[in-house]
Amino acid sequence: MVEEPWVVCHIITSEEYLGGIMNLSKDKRGVLEKTESVSGNRLLLTYKFPLNEIVTDFNDRLKSITQGYASFDYESDHYEKGDIIKLEIRVNEETVDPFSVLLHRSKAERRGRGLCAKLKESIPKHLFKIPIQAAIGGSVIARETISVLAKNVTAKCYGGDITRKCKLLEKQKEGEARMKEFGSVQIPQETFIDVLKTDADV
Repeated sequence: MVEEPWVVCHIITSEEYLGGIMNLSKDKRGVLEKTESVSGNRLLLTYKFPLNEIVTDFNDRLKSITQGYASFDYESDHYEKGDIIKLEIRVNEETVDPFSVLLHRSKAERRGRGLCAKLKESIPKHLFKIPIQAAIGGSVIARETISVLAKNVTAKCYGGDITRKCKLLEKQKEGEARMKEFGSVQIPQETFIDVLKTDADV
């Protein structure tokens, strides 16, 4: 087990946004400590959160839910044992460390599916299939495949020469297998930026 830091978080908002904030907080593994009335219909919510749940997109999602009518601050509280695992992302069976993350086990599958889908959109096609996998240890929990960049090797074969066409297609198939074995996948810099700034919980 890994100990993760927890924080005490104070959120000030209007009563009308309470439901949305409670749903967000539940999604972020928050624990509601108390609710206090400040003035009029304004509330002060005191929560405890794992630090890693609020340091990335929590503020943006809070502002979105409350249309900007909420504020929050937090302070360190304690460390607590948590079921934290390493989620590895593999592209063409090679682990890509910048995409690998430490997170709570309960969020691993959703995060893995989201990252694999995003990478499938962002990585350009190659002349061979590219498997994208999310794995915990030796177990693959999500997978996508980037299809082959099609090349019509029989385009110049006219008429009914089926034997020649079959030979060309077989040669192409063998070439794709060799490229998959020895080829490297070129991941554009834009892909790293795009994926790392993505809200993986969505």
